[in-house]
Amino acid sequence: MITVLVVDDHDLVRAGVVSLLSSISGIQVVGEASSGEEAINIAREKRPNVVLMDLRMPGIGGLEATHRILQIDSDIKIIILTSCANEPFPSKLLQAGARGYLTKGILVDEMVAAIRAVHSGKRYLGPEIAQQLALKTLSDGEETPFDKLSERELQVAMMISSGQTVARIAEKLCVSPKTINSYRYRIYEKLKLKTNVELTLLAMRYELLENEGRF
Repeated sequence: MITVLVVDDHDLVRAGVVSLLSSISGIQVVGEASSGEEAINIAREKRPNVVLMDLRMPGIGGLEATHRILQIDSDIKIIILTSCANEPFPSKLLQAGARGYLTKGILVDEMVAAIRAVHSGKRYLGPEIAQQLALKTLSDGEETPFDKLSERELQVAMMISSGQTVARIAEKLCVSPKTINSYRYRIYEKLKLKTNVELTLLAMRYELLENEGRF
């Protein structure tokens, strides 16, 4: 039996995934969470085999939650779910330890195949994600300015873009405000920006923010 934790901040999406997976033989949903913080607590308690992790959520988001869950138990397999295939995150999440990456528009059969694949120790990329990574590998140039950022810098950039204050970001990431300001300085320097507004506009230009402006 493969135990699964479903993480998504949209109640209807999460309920739909839970309902679909509950009808699949050999898969048991052992928990559901609406935030990265909640996912970490449930993962610590339940130790699921696989976590279906929404990328963009209020709070620490899917990237940081992936980091922390794998620190709790490196044997947990994490599959990232995203609403948009055309973004700079796949390679960052795979580097962070995610074993799979899917778009939310997939059929249930593919989601089940991904769960079984990562549980058996394999990686699984949805067709759109695999194509994006292949094209990026073949490309001589960077697809977006955000490719210049490190994994942590990208995370901080998205949290700033979504309107979170330095103090709030520092609290969520368990570091000092001074550390966040250092990241912000490096982000501005790499992207040739001067203000949070410019950073937000750049993120919107490359469609890194959803309509709600959250990460």
